[in-house]
Amino acid sequence: MFSSIAPLARLNPFYAPHFQLVQDGLRKRTEPAEAPSTRRSLAAASAAEDYSCEYGSLKFYALCGFGGVLSCGLTHTAVVPLDLVKCRMQVDPQKYKSIFNGFSVTGLCKFGFYEVFKILYGNMLGEENAYLWRTSLYLAASASAEFFADIALAPMEAAKVRIQTQPGYANTLRQAVPKMFGEEGIWAFYKGVAPLWMRQIPYTMMKFACFERTVEALYKYVVPKPRSECSKGEQLVVTFVAGYIAGVFCAIVSHPADSVVSVLNKEKGSSASQVLMRLGFKGVWKGLFARIIMIGTLTALQWFIYDSVKVYFRLPRPPPPEMPESLKKKLGLTQ
Repeated sequence: MFSSIAPLARLNPFYAPHFQLVQDGLRKRTEPAEAPSTRRSLAAASAAEDYSCEYGSLKFYALCGFGGVLSCGLTHTAVVPLDLVKCRMQVDPQKYKSIFNGFSVTGLCKFGFYEVFKILYGNMLGEENAYLWRTSLYLAASASAEFFADIALAPMEAAKVRIQTQPGYANTLRQAVPKMFGEEGIWAFYKGVAPLWMRQIPYTMMKFACFERTVEALYKYVVPKPRSECSKGEQLVVTFVAGYIAGVFCAIVSHPADSVVSVLNKEKGSSASQVLMRLGFKGVWKGLFARIIMIGTLTALQWFIYDSVKVYFRLPRPPPPEMPESLKKKLGLTQ
């Protein structure tokens, strides 16, 4: 299906808008005119595709959120025994439900809100600016989604850490939550939200922005035919590959911090800066290959499940962004 992966190595997914515009402009002068904008393309295709809802409708957002629940819930449940061992919670089957619920909340907010903010910010920017600044749009939308996802996740994360670090405090989230509230009030659940933002927001920004730009690059440089001519199965293969590539970048970005956190969890009395200095540059990158395999596979499966839900429920799935007709006219790229 793919002719070559080499062009991706020369591709920077974070091109400056002006530089990308010049590249697109030069390319379009020698290529036929492109299809209309995303919204017009979706509207024109709706009759043939028979979508179950309108792009950007409440039903669309709800089903996207459901896809996020399945995406994060199922993939993280596959590795949840490791987390249960850490928290000494593995003997009670009810704990699987509790942990799954935590990841479900994250998936609902992360993927559902991402769609909301991507459309909201895109409408605020306007069609031309949304195209020119699409990478910034993806970064802003994913950061906003993760901001609220972490607020929703923080109480469960706080309870989980309390169970993990204080033996005998509680055995389940159901026991820990009321006990924490009685002792410290609502603040007990949000003391760690700022560190959670610092860890998760950059990771999610890379996860979504890199995925979006990789999908665009795959269809432009690798897939030998237009997306509209690809079957649903072929499109899902592209989704999986793009998700894996995004996961590789996520693993690389987050690995140094993950290495430091792993050492901090083993040692008491050490600070993050002390651990970082002791590990050195080479030390923080140990285990990167294994983490790339794990995070790459996990991210690829999440995107694959999420996109499969969209296909199953016949949701509108916008094609890779194309230059608006109005911008082409300004650049003199149309006859």
